[in-house]
Amino acid sequence: MSEVRIDKWMWATRIFKTRTIASEACKKNRVLVGGVNVKPSRIIKTGDVVSVRKPPVTYSFRVLDVTEKRMGAKQVPLYLENITPPEEYEILEMNKISGFVNRAKGLGRPTKKDRRELDGFTDVETDMPDGPELSFDWDEYWDEDTDDE
Repeated sequence: MSEVRIDKWMWATRIFKTRTIASEACKKNRVLVGGVNVKPSRIIKTGDVVSVRKPPVTYSFRVLDVTEKRMGAKQVPLYLENITPPEEYEILEMNKISGFVNRAKGLGRPTKKDRRELDGFTDVETDMPDGPELSFDWDEYWDEDTDDE
């Protein structure tokens, strides 16, 4: 087998989780072969360069061999070579860093207790503690000699 459909190859080499998603990516012009948008039925051969845009990154792969059968992750390097430039991975890292940093990964939504603690931290006390009341007299601080005109 020296030729195969691009949607089958991308599914088989685990670029996409399902063949349907691979086909949709081709239909949405997110897959390029040799710099040209392709349809899911496009036949690819050994040596082709496939670019896949998964926002915000565009991954590039060189086809080393073709296959229609899905394989284990350990066998994928036999069928493709990742030639994605390092700048693309830097973009991915910047997006991870710029996200919501304050919560540890895997903790999910805040619990009710967390929410109450956050509310207690962010709410401003409206009641003044017992003591002398503070008042501000504008007339005392207003200088009638200066005008902003």
